[in-house]
Formats: sequence, C-alpha cells, structure tokens
Amino acid sequence: MEHRIFDSNLRDFAAWLRREEKSAGTVEKYLRDGAAFAAHMGGAPVTKDAVAAWRDGLAAQGYAPATVNSMVASVNALLRFLGWEDRRIKALRLQRRVFRDQRRELTREEYGRLLAAAGGRPRLALLMETICSTGIRVSEVRYITVEAARAGRAQIALKGKIRVILLPGKLCRKLLKYAGKQKIASGEIFLTRSGKGLTRRQIWAEMKALCAKAGVERSKVFPHNLRHLFARTFYRVTRDIAKLSDVLGHSSMETTRIYLISTGAEHAQALDRLGLLS
Repeated sequence: MEHRIFDSNLRDFAAWLRREEKSAGTVEKYLRDGAAFAAHMGGAPVTKDAVAAWRDGLAAQGYAPATVNSMVASVNALLRFLGWEDRRIKALRLQRRVFRDQRRELTREEYGRLLAAAGGRPRLALLMETICSTGIRVSEVRYITVEAARAGRAQIALKGKIRVILLPGKLCRKLLKYAGKQKIASGEIFLTRSGKGLTRRQIWAEMKALCAKAGVERSKVFPHNLRHLFARTFYRVTRDIAKLSDVLGHSSMETTRIYLISTGAEHAQALDRLGLLS
C-alpha cells in the first residue's frame, strides 16, 4: 500500500504534538523538518528506501551529522504518528566526540562582552544573566516570575517533569528591581511591551543583534550556549555531575556529559602535558 504525505497530515501532526505537551521549540522544529521532508518527497510514495535516501542526501549536501540526526528524529516522529513504523530509519552512527568545536564555544570573557554590549537594553542583559546563572532552557524563561524571585526558587514543569531550581540571591534582587521599574507586580518578568511572554525567536534575534558591538562570532551567540556556559562553570566549582544533571533537568547523565566535553584547545593542552614526546 502506498503512503503519501499531505498538508493535512502535517496539520494533524502539529495538533498531536501540542496535545502531547511538547515544548513550543520542539513543535516548531518537528514541523519544520517534517515540512522539509514532505517538500523533498513532492507527493511521491514514502518508502523506507526513500527516507534513507533523503537522510543520505542531507549528509552529502554537507549537513553536520548531528544536524542530520536531529532531522531524522523529527521525521521518525512524524512517521510514527502516521502509523508508518516500517518506514522509520536509523540515525547516522556517530563516534563519541572527544572535544567540542571551539568556533561555537562561548567563553566567559565573551559572555562579559555580550552583557556590556546589552548595557542599554536592561531586559536583554538581565535575561542573559538569568539563563547563564541558573542554567534554565530558553523555553523555561516563562517560569521566572515575581513570585519565584521573592521565594528564591522557581518551579519548572516541562517535558512531563517538575523540578525546582534555586535562584541566586543577587539575581533575585536584580529581578525584583527590574520588575518594580516595569510595574510588574506578579507573574512573568520578561515580557514584551504588549505584556506577552518573549518567544524563543525574539530572544535569539535580540542576542544576535549584540554580536557586532560585542565582537563575538554570531555562531557562538544563542541562548543554549549560555546554558552550556553555566554547566561548565558549575561543574568546575562542584565536580558533581549528578547534581548538575538534576539542576539542568536531564533525564540522563550522558546528556550532561556532552555539555562538559573540553574544547579542542583544552584537549591539545592535555596531550602536551602527557610528556610522551622527546
């Protein structure tokens, strides 16, 4: 029996993802990748060979393996929703990375320059400090409320899990001071002028706008890199990967380990310290 993807399938998929309480970012990505796959198929029958050829074509076009695999995950989710389990494919096999790409690594010094560049934009500067000092996801910013700042902790409900994160005292004071100036008496602190919560896209765009003034490569500037910087700094201080995993809300410490991979420069320095060359 032939199976083809229609616009109605994607609409139904979107509705299902929302019923499953997937985060807004996950819904957006799955739909974007699903739509790209549907456009690639152009109404042709979806077979396992066709899906595999699409995956291999992405790799041949120069997409990073991790990017290809993230797109495969999206399409596999779509195929599972449609009940086409026999069309789902395996991701590319990746060798475990020994070190990170330094070109995408945000350093503490660069973070400082971004904050300085955001000096005239208090909401953005405080938002970056909030993400970087707590390790929250950009999708969790809405849980930073006046009530949370007063209590010194925020309860985050996401991906079917509830966790409590502590907010540093200095951050709480900054948040309450900002909320007072903005006349925000309760609820979310980071709002647009119209009183709506900031979207992931807005936060990305505002951070990218700082790059030139801060002298930081655009490839390094995105909200999740602030979470990575928090993770590396927290681990250097505590050396407790289990606690870090809990703070970040990871279901697996293997995910947390990825955050802690050293840079290429750090790896090279470690090799030099081995002293195995005459």
